[in-house]
Amino acid sequence: MPSPTIIWFRQDLRLSDQAALAAAAQAGPVIPLYILDDESPRQWAMGGASRWWLHHSLASLDKRLRAKGSRLILRRGRCADVLAQVAQESGAQVVHAIRHHEPWWRNAEKAVARQIDLRLHDGGLLLPVEAVRTGGGAPYRIYTPFSRAVMLHMPPAPPQPAPQRIEAPSHWPVSDRLEEWNLLPRDPDWARGFPADWSPGEEGAKRYLDSFLGEVGDYAFARDLPSQEGTSRLSPHLHFGEISPAKVWHRVAQAPGDATVYLKELIWRDYAHNQVWALPTYGSENAQPAFDAMHWRDLREARGDWTAWKRGQTGYPIVDAGMRQLWQTGWMHNRVRMIAASFLIKHLLIDWRHGARWFWDTLVDADYANNSVNWQWVAGSGVDANLFTRIMAPLTQSDKFDAADYIRQWVPELAYLDDRVIHDPDFHGVRPSSYPEKRIGHREGRERALAAYRQMKG
Repeated sequence: MPSPTIIWFRQDLRLSDQAALAAAAQAGPVIPLYILDDESPRQWAMGGASRWWLHHSLASLDKRLRAKGSRLILRRGRCADVLAQVAQESGAQVVHAIRHHEPWWRNAEKAVARQIDLRLHDGGLLLPVEAVRTGGGAPYRIYTPFSRAVMLHMPPAPPQPAPQRIEAPSHWPVSDRLEEWNLLPRDPDWARGFPADWSPGEEGAKRYLDSFLGEVGDYAFARDLPSQEGTSRLSPHLHFGEISPAKVWHRVAQAPGDATVYLKELIWRDYAHNQVWALPTYGSENAQPAFDAMHWRDLREARGDWTAWKRGQTGYPIVDAGMRQLWQTGWMHNRVRMIAASFLIKHLLIDWRHGARWFWDTLVDADYANNSVNWQWVAGSGVDANLFTRIMAPLTQSDKFDAADYIRQWVPELAYLDDRVIHDPDFHGVRPSSYPEKRIGHREGRERALAAYRQMKG
């Protein structure tokens, strides 16, 4: 029997349209390997909600591999060290993997390649990050021309099916037990409500995609309405690679209705990954250095506001509904994410990095590229961002996007209020004693933010 080949799984936990797995399976016996590496990412080790998802996704992947005559080997430690160890134990000389763009994965790939023959494949994005460049050969910094350039290459290559069978090695390396990793929260189990909303794994991704196809035509309008939930909810499945963006593109493009707006969201995902590839510190440093001079409030001063925001107790119903949805389900409606982020940054004048870190820990779709680029877009500090001076009015946004039923669902103490007053019960004099006063008035918060911005600009 020829020596086995290792397939190194990371954020690509699928068998279909998986170029690294296909190449490994074609070469002969395969050792599928997932390494829980909390050392290489350092401060960007997975947050709690992502770890919940990972547990169930790995269990699903192992089940699917076993149906193909294989299994998933689990190890813990630094990726380069573990891969070298598994290669020595098994006699493997080649590792196949999908290329990733987060800075810690790029560093890990370099370290692995110094010790073993590492063969990287594309498949995590619609296009490789090198595929589109400006006329001068530089990466695109602005989304709109980037999107136009990507569209010239669309559609992506047709997705490929999973291998019919995956040949097993003559001897399996020792594997950790998934339960030993303690990825699931206990005492308390704050994720107990997650299974009602999510089914991690390739089958769950397929079900969400199938259910969304009939709604594609309404997406451009419905995506902004929290009460209707017109989004695809595929973001965690895409982040963990349980479905390829190419497969989503082809299925959505063939669905009834105009899919243009949704397809551009997939391109935005590519754009975000291109930005962190060009600027690896996007998650911790302002992309526009001018914002280094912004006088954010010290968290010691703003502790009460920071805690109220995290707990959904700001006195702004749309913000509080979103933050409570996040805590209970590990996810938040996209329009509400923007409102909640803007409120923290501008009304409360708290550094965007604190909010981004909270989302990193609490979102099941916490993605370094998307999370970092989106927070900096709201803050105005990103490469291509909204102006800081464009300050969202959460009460107006709530009414404009018909969020009354969304508020009733997540802020039950306001559920009895009618649509006319529920967006701002304080103003209408109907705020119940069980619901907090506004942490700050909209006008006061806006003026404080603009004053800080003027001071930053000098």
